[in-house]
Amino acid sequence: MNYVDGFICAVANGNKDAYTEHAQKIGGLFKEYGALTVVDCWGDDVPEGKLTSFTMAVKREESESVIFSWITWPSKAVRDDAWKKLMADPRMSTGSAPPFDGKRLIYGGFQMIAQS
Repeated sequence: MNYVDGFICAVANGNKDAYTEHAQKIGGLFKEYGALTVVDCWGDDVPEGKLTSFTMAVKREESESVIFSWITWPSKAVRDDAWKKLMADPRMSTGSAPPFDGKRLIYGGFQMIAQS
């Protein structure tokens, strides 16, 4: 089975176009280094939780939306090698701050155990 990197973050609604442009640029780099798919989703039906939720996890503010993203890789080994190369690639640095608060970015790597 493939390997998956997953991400959630909060993005100011006014930065939707900037985030989309950023995601397309960075997504292309991930694919160049071996990613199978790169998906970025803009939340439009993300309920508030009482105990836990996506919105609570990223401390979403009233003027923000939750972003849910994932990258699929052929294997963890390909992913680990790609991340090393990506971090050294000068194209990963846009020269300006990303269009989201990186301190509220939640991410992790996941082994796939089922796919329907």
